[in-house]
Amino acid sequence: MEGGGAQRHHRGRRRGAAGSAARTPRGWCCSFAGVPQSPDLRPFPPSLAPPATAASSSPAPGGGAGRNKLPPKSPSISSFHSSPTSSRLAGLGGLIDPRRILSPGRVSPIDLDDSAPPLPLPLPLPPPPVTPAAETVVVPAETSAAVAPLVVASAEADAAGDEALDLRLFLRGRDGSTCVVMELDSGVLCDSSAFFAAMAPPRGPAGDGGGSGRRIEVDGVDNVEAFRAAVELMYQPDPLRWLAAAGVSRSIDVLEVSSSIMFERGVKLCLSYIEAVPWNENEEEKLKNLFARCTFDEAISQDVLARLRPHSWSSSEDLTVHLIQSVTSSTNSGARKDMQSLVNGLLSKSSVYQKDMAGLNRESLYNICYACLNSLVDLYDEATEATNHTAQALVIKGSKPFIERISQQTENLNWLLDILVNIDMAEEFVELWAKQDRLIRIHEQASPMMRYELSRISASVFIALGKGKVQCRGELRSLLFYGWFSPMLLDFGWLQRCSKGLDVRSLEENLGQALLTLPLKQQQCLFEEWFQCFASKGSECPNLTRAFQVWWRRSFVRSSVEVNLVTSK
Repeated sequence: MEGGGAQRHHRGRRRGAAGSAARTPRGWCCSFAGVPQSPDLRPFPPSLAPPATAASSSPAPGGGAGRNKLPPKSPSISSFHSSPTSSRLAGLGGLIDPRRILSPGRVSPIDLDDSAPPLPLPLPLPPPPVTPAAETVVVPAETSAAVAPLVVASAEADAAGDEALDLRLFLRGRDGSTCVVMELDSGVLCDSSAFFAAMAPPRGPAGDGGGSGRRIEVDGVDNVEAFRAAVELMYQPDPLRWLAAAGVSRSIDVLEVSSSIMFERGVKLCLSYIEAVPWNENEEEKLKNLFARCTFDEAISQDVLARLRPHSWSSSEDLTVHLIQSVTSSTNSGARKDMQSLVNGLLSKSSVYQKDMAGLNRESLYNICYACLNSLVDLYDEATEATNHTAQALVIKGSKPFIERISQQTENLNWLLDILVNIDMAEEFVELWAKQDRLIRIHEQASPMMRYELSRISASVFIALGKGKVQCRGELRSLLFYGWFSPMLLDFGWLQRCSKGLDVRSLEENLGQALLTLPLKQQQCLFEEWFQCFASKGSECPNLTRAFQVWWRRSFVRSSVEVNLVTSK
């Protein structure tokens, strides 16, 4: 058994050596210092290129000339937890006993040697050595995004790859707890970024290998991960695919860093990806803040700007009037109600979309009101004429019934009144309704099934007056009551049975309150008319008892002040 274990051990070592020799280098590699603190931030995608390489400066014993022996590979946190077999953990340098790795479906005890020494704990990666002849450039960072913690990682490289990695880049976070070391091909870095092209130290003698001889240090980086990703983007063979894996929010961070280090190709790539995908509200605000701080070439940013703001600003008030007009002309009752709710939300004083609608064009709104009133009058005239000829309200061929069309115009007028009340423009509507002599005459001739629709509009006006939402002159209020109070008493029973959203109890309360705003003599005439109607119809008439009591007290119960005035005379 011991001989077989030794043979398997030697075969495993040969396979590991062959796999290491087959690796191919890429144009950059990096190591990170720092521990991840939160999994909430979406990590940048891994490079699409072959694994990165890093060379050691110590000579290999027994090796060929100019060939350095690679240090054992240090495990990353992610690979440590996700490796399914012990063969992938061969490079951990004895940190984990391979006999402890069991298959997921098997549980069997393993006798371990109690005399074996305890496993050593992994040590943090040491900072790369700095030779006395190394040339260093320290550059202050100017990025402004939030710091993202990075995962501990390292990479291996062979001697052939080391020749291309001739520059070492140090990125240090502003808080000092995060550091990234990247060994890079200075040719790609300087060709991609004018910032690094100006900061990179000159090449040393041809004998200097690796990136330890030339270095750039960037201190005080606010977003180390975004800075590292912007540099990594320079070496990606498929950058758009890499950005798609990163997501919009991360790409915005890379865009900001690319702009600060004058990485023009990176700016174009980020803007091209960001413009082609949807944004959520947070990403949109992040973009707006970035464009407020940074200036981009208009030729490459115009597509993104077109999604952030229109080129020609149009008046939202004019557009709102067009929307209202479209709603009132709608012939689909379900869609009309949905659009009414949508417009109400836009016009609401608590809406996030519009805070001040006082600039709405009064003339345009009342033109819509006039059009709805004229349509209502025409419909009643047609319905009355059809009834006189056939003893019933006929349906004109190819159109909806009169009752449905009248109800639609009534809903439009009530909805327009609500809009005008909310923007403090309803006084003219009260005057307009109070002077509808033609509709008042039509009400006397129309059938109860059709005429009560007019009282629905009167009910909305009375409620607005009773709640104090509309203030108009006393003679206008008197004209309104003399024209529409009697029709309201006649149609109240129909309003109870077919309320269509009308709050009948609110109507009774506010009708009485509005009546009490008239002079006492006019109140007496109207309350006498109501008293006779209520005595004969009961619940078919609005209950104005409380308002009647207030009027009686004010009219016939003298106060102490009035008594004193009479006695003094």
